[in-house]
Amino acid sequence: MSSSSSSSAAAAHQHQHHRRQGGGSGLVPLAALIKEEARTERRACSGGGSRICARDEDAGVSGVVVEAAEEEARRQRPLLRYGCAAQSKKGEDFFLLRTDCPRPSTSASSSAASPHPTFAVFAVLDGHNGNAAAIYTRDNLLNHVLSAMPRGLSREEWLHALPRALVAGFVKTDKEFQTKGQTSGTTATFVIIDGWTITVASVGDSRCILDAQGGTVSLLTVDHRLEENIEERERVTASGGEVGRLSVVGGAEIGPLRCWPGGLCLSRSIGDIDVGEFIVPVPYVKQVKLSNAGGRLIIASDGIWDALSSEAAAKSCRGLPAELAAKQVVKEVLRTRGLKDDTTCIVVDIIPPGQTIRSPSPPKKMNKLKSLIFRKKAKEPSQKLTKQHSRAGVVEEIFEEGSAMLSERLGPDSNGGHTSSSLFTCAICQVDLEPSEGVSVHAGSIFSSSSKPWEGPFLCADCRDKKDAMEGKRPSGVKVL
Repeated sequence: MSSSSSSSAAAAHQHQHHRRQGGGSGLVPLAALIKEEARTERRACSGGGSRICARDEDAGVSGVVVEAAEEEARRQRPLLRYGCAAQSKKGEDFFLLRTDCPRPSTSASSSAASPHPTFAVFAVLDGHNGNAAAIYTRDNLLNHVLSAMPRGLSREEWLHALPRALVAGFVKTDKEFQTKGQTSGTTATFVIIDGWTITVASVGDSRCILDAQGGTVSLLTVDHRLEENIEERERVTASGGEVGRLSVVGGAEIGPLRCWPGGLCLSRSIGDIDVGEFIVPVPYVKQVKLSNAGGRLIIASDGIWDALSSEAAAKSCRGLPAELAAKQVVKEVLRTRGLKDDTTCIVVDIIPPGQTIRSPSPPKKMNKLKSLIFRKKAKEPSQKLTKQHSRAGVVEEIFEEGSAMLSERLGPDSNGGHTSSSLFTCAICQVDLEPSEGVSVHAGSIFSSSSKPWEGPFLCADCRDKKDAMEGKRPSGVKVL
C-alpha cells in the first residue's frame, strides 16, 4: 500500500474513532476533515520526488490557489485610459481600439463563471492606393494572430509566443488580401497590452512611441521607408526590386526613394500586389515590460510624424488626460503644417492601480535617464519574463527582431516544447496538412544561418510559394502597369 493510500485510511479511521467516542457532539466537520487530508497528502507528496499526486481533493485545492493567484494578478494590473483623434484628407486612415480581448483560459480548474484574463489591442492602419487593405487588415489581423497561438499556455508562455504569432498573422492577412486582386496597400502598427507588457508589431511608417515616467521618449517601431532605411534598400534590391526616384521630363529625379515597379516608398506593407512580394508583410516586433510607474503610448500615422518628431509629439500633450492628449497632438500638427495627409493619433495611458489618471511626467533630466530607459534584457525570446523593477521609469526590453526572413522569424524555439505549428498544420495559414505535404520553413533557405530542413514549423505549398517570392526566389505579384 502506498503512503498516500495509508494516509487516507488513517484519516478515515480517525473520523470513525471520533464518531464512536463523542457521538453526535464529537463529529468532525467535513470541511476540517478534507483540509486535514489535503495537508496529509501534500506532506506525502513532498516526501518523495518521483511521487505524483492526482487526487481530486488536491486538484480542487490547487484550483483554488490558481484562481486566487489570477484574481490577485487582476488587482495588480494597470488601468488603461485612451483617446483617439483624427483628421481625414483622403479617407485611408483606420484604427482599432479593443480593451476586452479574452485570452484563452490557461487553468483546467477555471470555471465558466470565472472571467478569463483580457488584453487590449490598439492599431493604426494607414492605407494607400485606396482603403481596401486598411479595412481588411482592421477586420481580420487580430483573428489571424490569435489563430496562430498555441493552446493551453500559461500567461508567460502566451506572451512569449506572441512575437511569432504576430509574424504569422501579418503574413496570413497579406496573403489573403492579395487573393482579392486589389492593388491597395496599408501600413500597420499593432499594439497588444497585457498587464505591464507591451508588444508592438509594425510594417510601414506609422509609429508607436513610449513616453515613460521620467520624460524619456523611446521608439517601439522602425520606419520602413526606403529613403531612410539602408538595410531595407539592400534587401529589396537583393530580392529583385529596383530602388530609385521618380524621373521626370529632362531626366531629373524628384521625390523620395521608391521601389519599382509600383513606385511605393515603403519596403514593408500589407497588400500592394502590384509592387511585388519583395515588399514584405513581415513585421518588426518589439516587446517591453514597464515598471509599475506606468507610461504613455502614442500610436499614429505618418500624418503626425511628418510634422512632429517623437519628442515634440510627447511633449505637446504631457499633463493632459489621454482623450485630450490625442486631440492636442493632432491640433499641433495642423498648427505646424496644416492638413496635408490623413492624420490619426491614439494615446494610451498605462496607469498604476489605485490612480485615476496618469501623473504628468517631470521635466526630462538630460543624460541621467538615457542609460536607464532601455535596460536590455535579451534578444532571445527564450528568456523568462520575471525580472523585477526596482526603479520607477525603467523599461525592460524583452524581445526585438526585425528580420524579413520567415526562416528566422518562424523557426523553432525552446519554450517548453510549445510551437506555433505542428507537423500537420501550416505555420502561417493554419490549414491542416497531409503528412507528405508539409515543407519546412528552413528548406532551401540561403538566408538562415541555421537551416535545418527536417525541423518545423512547416508550410503549405501556397505559403511556401509566398515565402520564396518574398526572398526573391521566383517572380512574384501581378505587375499592373
